[in-house]
Amino acid sequence: MAKSKRKAASGDVATNRQASYRYNLLERFECGISLTGTEVKSLREGNAQLKDAYAALREGEVWLIGLYIAPYGPAARENHEPERPRKLLLHRHEIERLVGRIRERGLTLVPTRIYFSGPRSRAKVEIALARGKDIYDKRESIRKREMARDVQRELREVRR
Repeated sequence: MAKSKRKAASGDVATNRQASYRYNLLERFECGISLTGTEVKSLREGNAQLKDAYAALREGEVWLIGLYIAPYGPAARENHEPERPRKLLLHRHEIERLVGRIRERGLTLVPTRIYFSGPRSRAKVEIALARGKDIYDKRESIRKREMARDVQRELREVRR
């Protein structure tokens, strides 16, 4: 039997499940993304991976780097480059606010999910302003998750 592929939450094309484990997510922003036609078609099929992606500020613009969007099968020759940098669309005041926050020590921009939004179904990226966790913090997150699982397991046993 084939192993089933993990799906993102309903409406999401891709999620970065490792982001909340590796970082403390402080603030989230919704932004548009500049894509080509074959990239949009590939995203609609759910062919994207956010695991190693990050956002960077370059010359007053925000770029998404490391996002993998698989080539669209039927496009053949006119396909896109899978890991090219993609421009994120934010208002000028949001970018200036991000620049100020990123100058703080240890803050970075991490994409958390890609989804289609609105009546015209535009591709959106949710990025989070994040601070890296220490090893202790990661262990603490694991401990809390395991305790919550144990509590749920005990509640299920009591209900039986």
